[in-house]
Amino acid sequence: MNWLDTLKFDADGLIPAIAQDRATGQVMMVAWQNKQALELTFQTKQAVYFSRSRGKLWHKGETSGHTQIVHDIYTDCDQDVIILSITQIGGIACHTGRASCFYQKLDDNGDWQTISDVLKDPKDIYGKTAKPLDGEDAQHSDATKPSSADVLGALDAILADRKSADKDSSYVASLYHKGLNKILEKVGEESVESIIAAKELERAKRSGSDVAEMAHDLVYEVADTWFHQMVALSMLDLSSQAVIDELARRFGVSGIDEKNSRVNN
Repeated sequence: MNWLDTLKFDADGLIPAIAQDRATGQVMMVAWQNKQALELTFQTKQAVYFSRSRGKLWHKGETSGHTQIVHDIYTDCDQDVIILSITQIGGIACHTGRASCFYQKLDDNGDWQTISDVLKDPKDIYGKTAKPLDGEDAQHSDATKPSSADVLGALDAILADRKSADKDSSYVASLYHKGLNKILEKVGEESVESIIAAKELERAKRSGSDVAEMAHDLVYEVADTWFHQMVALSMLDLSSQAVIDELARRFGVSGIDEKNSRVNN
């Protein structure tokens, strides 16, 4: 039996996951994982969670740079809770800029008291308008969340900012540090995963199976592909706007004519 099958997930296929600092034992945060998030966490040794508000996986720290290295994974006697023994990169787990999400303590009068200082202003972590793209946005209102039309531009700005970040503080910064070949390798990996997801969705449709999960997987993998392509563009000082402009140029032009023009050139 697969180790994932021994765990007790709730009716929504989720299990609570507690992130605990490996060195101090401090509880940093509590989130949720499904089987895919847990499997990715096990494989990559970095914390991946499931956002209930958005219905998708999120890699902790992909936007903030505050990723979590996972050393060990524990479960309890009932196998319905997960503890991740982690090292918190950047020392900040909470979207408020504090080390831990558990910064309020109930005093003897029944009042909540803030017991931890903000280590870094959230605006300095996420930008004035940019929202956390790695799941913490579930804890915010949507007032400053980029619209669908603005998200590529917001992501371009984040990717450009990561060029000056420490390689150990951000996934994107670590890719920049490893160089273009590593980034292109990730583009290739995600492209292959997109192809596999597309074939699985096609197979599900032909068999009359429930396609919702397969459709979600395909969208997720395509998003990963786009993301790493944008990292490659940023590495070479280009932005998504250049691609949008090119698509706009082609709009209304026959695909056959466009292809022939490239052959003739």
